[in-house]
Amino acid sequence: MFISFGIKDFIDILLVALLLFYTYKLMKVSGSINIFTGILVFILLWLIVSQVLEMRLLGSIFDQLVQVGVLALIILFQDEIRRFLVTLGTHRHASALIRFFTGNKKQKVANEDIMPVVMACLSMSKQKTGALIVIENQLPLDEVIRTGEVIDADINQRLIENIFFKNSPLHDGAMVIRKKRIKAAGCILPVSHNLNIPKGLGLRHRAAMGISQESDAYAIIVSEETGSISVAYQGQFHLRLNAKELESILTEQQN
Repeated sequence: MFISFGIKDFIDILLVALLLFYTYKLMKVSGSINIFTGILVFILLWLIVSQVLEMRLLGSIFDQLVQVGVLALIILFQDEIRRFLVTLGTHRHASALIRFFTGNKKQKVANEDIMPVVMACLSMSKQKTGALIVIENQLPLDEVIRTGEVIDADINQRLIENIFFKNSPLHDGAMVIRKKRIKAAGCILPVSHNLNIPKGLGLRHRAAMGISQESDAYAIIVSEETGSISVAYQGQFHLRLNAKELESILTEQQN
């Protein structure tokens, strides 16, 4: 007998492969790749026992474990599932589709709105003043803002530098910029536990990576040790940026 194989079967296999690939990437970033490998081995054994060997007793035990295991996996990987949904919802095409149905227009970031941030970062870089600035994109950062002190002021270079001055009570936390305004400062960010982050990068970089993994925000870091400027976005670092590169990244964030 010949097994019929059509275009629908090809699409089915392709979608499963893509799902496994993106799941693998998320697990690798979060450091849970060994758990992901163990789950794949368990599923393979379950299929062999229940479908190939047709062992009823052992197969029924595996079936019960799978039913309970689905709920356990949701609890265990709730952060990874949330990150996957955030990535899916903030994808360029998905965002365009949402704006089409809601009627919201894309807001462009003008150079005059970004330049105070760029100039402040350059000034703090020369003085080796540590800073962490988060620019909200499409996904609201209300939970992060609630952890800090609400400022709600216009973006100003001197204000940014004063907030991150070493003797300032808010210099250790993160600043959040929303809709061209400094919304809050001294905010607490989720810290990434990604094992692939270089050991030379400090806690500010890990916090920036954490918020970039859980949202579509841009996180700017000024290193207190080296004065270098970096940006974390969608789980990726852009390290050792100059003024032009920083301006280019920030002005393209919603283009």
